[in-house]
Amino acid sequence: WNEGECMNKRTTGERIFTVLNSMVLVIIVFISLYPLWHVMVASFSENTEVLRHRGLMLWPVGHMNLDAYNVVFQNPMVLRGYGNTLFVVVMGCFINIIMTCIAAYVLSRHEFMWRRFLTAMIVITMYFSGGLIPFYFTVKELGLNGTLWALIIPVAINPFNLIILRTSFEGVPNSLVESARIDGARHFTVLFRIVVPLSLPSIAVIILYYGVAHWNNWFHAMIFLQTAREKYPLQLILREILLQNTMQDSTAINMDNRPDIGETVRYALIMVATV
Repeated sequence: WNEGECMNKRTTGERIFTVLNSMVLVIIVFISLYPLWHVMVASFSENTEVLRHRGLMLWPVGHMNLDAYNVVFQNPMVLRGYGNTLFVVVMGCFINIIMTCIAAYVLSRHEFMWRRFLTAMIVITMYFSGGLIPFYFTVKELGLNGTLWALIIPVAINPFNLIILRTSFEGVPNSLVESARIDGARHFTVLFRIVVPLSLPSIAVIILYYGVAHWNNWFHAMIFLQTAREKYPLQLILREILLQNTMQDSTAINMDNRPDIGETVRYALIMVATV
């Protein structure tokens, strides 16, 4: 009752502000979601109608169909790219979080003599690097060129994520660590039974960062997998198709039998990768 009474006592200015604020938020939501909606409805539309359409597209134009999705999933490279991407994301995140947790734990221990020096060296790599050519030759000399491990091992630890996790680990009460050490716990026990459980929110965020980075990564795949097309991740396949002038010339999807749905296939590919 008190809340309802307070709502009734709002001034005219407050009511106007609420209405305007709601309208602005609705417009922002529409602007944010419309591009995805446009791609989705276009993927279910007729190709010729999509090419002729101008302006906003709020529903499928022409006859609604699934032809574009049928073409996408009939091609083995799309499903294979999905498999490659999932392998890189899952295995990459696993290695990323293990390596980052271990490094962050070492750098968070105040008794470790070289922690300030090593932290400074790691931070420097965020601003300066050897460049793409030395990076390529390093990966090649390690025997990773042409394998999916070239997308995982060289980026096993991200300096920015490491600094975030190190800061989180430093927030764990030192008394807990000392108590565990007195009871005979070794560093790995302290890390995985005390520090990690108390830092799960930060670790979840780091996993999200790593996962999104692996999922969207296409540049390293383009550099290191030039001779291994069957190992292309989904994003590289998507990029290759979208950059084609005509879908008939694409080597990733065979459009010889259905040249009339090339544009809608592009939209369907974007939806497949987005979902």
